[in-house]
Order: sequence, then C-alpha cells, then structure tokens
Amino acid sequence: MSIKDKLTEDMKQAMKDREAGKFRLSVIRMVRASIKNLEIDKKRELSEEEVLDVLAKEVKMRRDSIEEFKKGNRPDLVENLEQEVDILMQYLPQQLSEQEVRALVTEAVTESQAASAKDMGKVMAILMPKVKGRADGKLVNSIVREFLNQ
Repeated sequence: MSIKDKLTEDMKQAMKDREAGKFRLSVIRMVRASIKNLEIDKKRELSEEEVLDVLAKEVKMRRDSIEEFKKGNRPDLVENLEQEVDILMQYLPQQLSEQEVRALVTEAVTESQAASAKDMGKVMAILMPKVKGRADGKLVNSIVREFLNQ
C-alpha cells in the first residue's frame, strides 16, 4: 500500500471516529493537500519518494516552528505541533538513531577521503541519499561537522 493510499484510509478512519479523530483528520487533510498541490504544480502524480519528501518537509517545518514557539513561551502551540509531528512520523520510514548516523558518516568520510571541513560537501553528497527521509538533516550536518573538525 502506497503512502497516499494509507493517508486516504487513515483519513476515512478518522472521519468515522468523529470527535476522537478530529485532530488526526485535520493533520491528514493538510498533508494530503500539500501533496495534491505539488502534483498540480508538477502536472503529474508524485512518486513514493516525492511523497516522502513532502512528508519530511512538513515535519521539518513543524519542528522549526516548535523551536520558535518555545522561544516565544507558547507551550499550547508547542504541544499541538508536537502532536502533529507524531502523526506525520507514522508515515515516514523508521528514523535512524544517532549511532547509525555516526556509522554512516564514518563510512562516507572514508569513501570521500575527506580531510577537513572544506570537504564537507563531498561527504554530504555521499551521505544524504543514504539518510534521506530517515534522519534529520540538522543532526546529520552537526555530526559531519563534528567529525571533520576533529
């Protein structure tokens, strides 16, 4: 079952759940609208990978907003966004742990023969296709920087 099909099925279930599924329904509708808008822009159906990209982008936007709302002392909005992230994460592949990312970084540094921070682009070019949708880009970036600055 594709991600789009799963979203549709979950949306139907949330509609059946009425009040209990109202928040979930709004999140699913929002992400389906984002997918549909991108399909309209591209004038074609999105591939699974492109749908994953849309989901990852939506999660990233919410995580960025969470940080801003924490700075602005808005715990009510932070809680809502964290719930949205939890719902969206169910549709993304299993996330890599920090140790798994570190192992992939070590492998990519060895493969690219990177020696300093100047070679970060080479490392990221090798690494990002391997972790796409499975790890937060900020985490990957910080681990690569840490590794290259040693």
